[in-house]
Amino acid sequence: MRRVAISGHRGLPVDTEQLVDAGLRAAVEEASDGSGLVGLTCLADGPDTTFARMLLAAGGTLTVVVPARKYRDSLPAEHHPDYDQLLAAATDVIELDREESDSDAHMAASLRMLEDVDRLIAVWDGKPARGFGGTADVVTAARERGIEITVVWPDGATRD
Repeated sequence: MRRVAISGHRGLPVDTEQLVDAGLRAAVEEASDGSGLVGLTCLADGPDTTFARMLLAAGGTLTVVVPARKYRDSLPAEHHPDYDQLLAAATDVIELDREESDSDAHMAASLRMLEDVDRLIAVWDGKPARGFGGTADVVTAARERGIEITVVWPDGATRD
């Protein structure tokens, strides 16, 4: 059974989201080896949620890593229904013992995900992180651990 984590840029332009969706779909299909697929995510808005939906649609199981008790409150209010629905669909939920949803908690959650996977799918423009715990930091941590990385950043994708 393959175990795959997701990390990716949030707040992408709509046209980039469409390009990324196609790339994510291909990455999920490629990661599935026929023996089942477990996806690990923090369920942030953007690629995390898209990945979770694709994984479940493909018959995979979902493990959610919650970075902090105040994590849901730190997400955009319009994302709460999606977060709640996908959290309820998770087979496993790992809650970190942190109160505040800050960069340290987000990086800790990413590192926790990397403990249990053999692949990271990164929706990443290849540039340095804009703040601690960003996608570039997660990619670096995965590289340091020898985890296979699939970067999804299709031609024509942009980031504000």
